[in-house]
Amino acid sequence: MKKLEITTPITIFDLVDELPNEVQMLMNEAVKIRKTAYAPYSKFHVGTAFLLENNEVITGNNQENAAYPSGMCAERVAVWQAASRFPNVKIKIIAITASSKENPVTKPVAPCGGCRQALSEYEIKQEEDIEIYFMGETGQIIKTDSLHDLLPLAFDKSFL
Repeated sequence: MKKLEITTPITIFDLVDELPNEVQMLMNEAVKIRKTAYAPYSKFHVGTAFLLENNEVITGNNQENAAYPSGMCAERVAVWQAASRFPNVKIKIIAITASSKENPVTKPVAPCGGCRQALSEYEIKQEEDIEIYFMGETGQIIKTDSLHDLLPLAFDKSFL
């Protein structure tokens, strides 16, 4: 038997103002698009902004549906839009923010498992890490250097 310990390196920022300029811009775009999310059932709004290597910014927000789970998360809305509009362009940075109409969200909100899997597919496909920054409505911001940091031992095409 062999025991393996997996660690996740993260960087924590206390304020949006501490982020690099291009990430501040992305987070501001994520906040803007978060405010237009369609979340009448959960009242939990998520917005994301992707910076592509061609300097295009792609945004997405969550879209709910009364026929749960027919809605879609912000990250998957954005990654599929990026892949549709710019199929061969790499994603460099992702900014994610979340808020709730019910309670203040003051802790960083990471992508859900389904979004981690979807984003992992694109990181593997592009053969280059994607920086991910995520936050709540206020409070600290967490940065990971790669989706792999959020989804170690990921399922990918090598298993098929």
